[in-house]
Amino acid sequence: MSKESTRDPAPKRGVSRRQFFKGVGVVGAGTALVPESSEAASGGAAFKPGKHSITLKVNGHAVALEVEPRTSLLYALRDHANPPLTGTKLVCDQGACGACTVHVDGKSAYSCNLLAMDMVGKEITTVEGLAGADGKLHPLQEAFIAKDALMCGFCTPGFLMAISAQLKKNPNATVEELKHACAGNVCRCGTYPHIFEAMVETVKKMKGGA
Repeated sequence: MSKESTRDPAPKRGVSRRQFFKGVGVVGAGTALVPESSEAASGGAAFKPGKHSITLKVNGHAVALEVEPRTSLLYALRDHANPPLTGTKLVCDQGACGACTVHVDGKSAYSCNLLAMDMVGKEITTVEGLAGADGKLHPLQEAFIAKDALMCGFCTPGFLMAISAQLKKNPNATVEELKHACAGNVCRCGTYPHIFEAMVETVKKMKGGA
């Protein structure tokens, strides 16, 4: 066999499994040692454990709160606001039922999936703020009453907020569009037919119909 045929094979590219995990371990240890001040300097939010003073704009009013970084908007509204805003319902606490729906900058959102501290500077509307400043109910609220679209009531605020957000975006929304808007909301009492009737009644009223 010639010398040319016995030369060493080309070196392998990349890194071995051992080298990869060794590198990950070094990076992980280095990250754990980054001080809080370094994280803040790099642009990341660094909050110490314990309660922090924040102010949220809820239903057009400034609401001062004392919350921990882990506190969700849902718990902030129900347990830390003064007076408590309990219209936003705690049901699944997993973003799976829609009972805690609120408006954030005009769009519907599950408050159990949002951190209260991330909501600073945003416009938040709860079901308590859906009626007018003079106390007059929103047309959708009136339709829910007229069409008997509620039973136990736990899901009702979430439906009201999800549907009203779509109506605000498009007052001429079709029933299918409104159904899509509240597709993530669950009614365990099964009052969906009455809810859909309330949707139709609301659109009709907002168009100036009877």
